[in-house]
Amino acid sequence: MTTFSTSREIPASVEQVFAAISHPERLARWWGPAGFTNTFNICEFKPGGRWSFVMHGPDGTNYANENVFTEVEAPTRVVVQHIPEPRFHLTITLTPSAAGTLLHWEQVLESAEIAGRIAHIIVPANEQNLDRLTAEVLRLPA
Repeated sequence: MTTFSTSREIPASVEQVFAAISHPERLARWWGPAGFTNTFNICEFKPGGRWSFVMHGPDGTNYANENVFTEVEAPTRVVVQHIPEPRFHLTITLTPSAAGTLLHWEQVLESAEIAGRIAHIIVPANEQNLDRLTAEVLRLPA
């Protein structure tokens, strides 16, 4: 298995959800599993744009990340290519629903062997990412 998929209903419009993904300051607040923070070096939210950042784990460990936004179709689709190991493509699609927006998150790893080794991390981390995204979308302005 190399594909990890999950979906989430978010009680907000597609445009509101897309705004939490497409604005770097908002993306930095929610990206990553629970307890992580981010320092963005560059975030060019456009097709072919670079996204370089460091995720700071709750234990103080830093994780360098290099990505490319391979597709951006506002406000319904974003595809991110994660360059270092574990290499993967993440596709986020947003569809209007009766409750607001149905978000579908599909992460495809290049290696089945690596996917098998880290599935126990990826599955809960992806759910935590969506928990944090939902909280960001529903966050009241300061």
